[in-house]
Amino acid sequence: MSKFIPSISRLIDEFARLPGVGKKSAQRLAFHIINMDQSQAVAFAEAILDVKRKVKYCEKCFNITDQDICDICTDNKRDTHLICVVETPRDLIAIENTKEFHGYYHVLHGAISPMEGIGPNDIKIKELIIRLQNDETSEIIIATNPSIEGEATAMYISKLLKGTDISVTRLAHGIPVGGDLEYADEVTLAKAIEGRRTL
Repeated sequence: MSKFIPSISRLIDEFARLPGVGKKSAQRLAFHIINMDQSQAVAFAEAILDVKRKVKYCEKCFNITDQDICDICTDNKRDTHLICVVETPRDLIAIENTKEFHGYYHVLHGAISPMEGIGPNDIKIKELIIRLQNDETSEIIIATNPSIEGEATAMYISKLLKGTDISVTRLAHGIPVGGDLEYADEVTLAKAIEGRRTL
């Protein structure tokens, strides 16, 4: 039997559904909400509802936005020949924060994973191919994660674009800045050697 009244148990259960939140953390968050004053709790609840009502996918790149076309896609100062393909909107933000990339994006919303039953039709690959037929893109940078799923997705897109005028490149993978070689795994070291460049 639960030691909490039903309304608190429900709140704990809802917090526990969030990724990375265990039962103990869910309890801490629930009690934090209980200890908020009424106006703070209402503002918190309204912020969640507001996001659910307003946030949608950009019709062009599938980034999250509150408009039909996101701010990045409407920015005409960007390089129209370059598209960076990422798995999630969080990946897009990470690349955007480097301030090194000045092209456009395409968000796949996942990666091919036969083990999880996710095939090419379950993510936004078809939409990417349709988009490329109408854009003036000359290079695609595939920035999927360096995982089995990310590599499979990169290879699949690369095969689809073989024989076209579009150059397909992949983000370099290797030793992180400040990292020690002795702690790097074999796959990371192999990628670093593969992606070596002239000094």
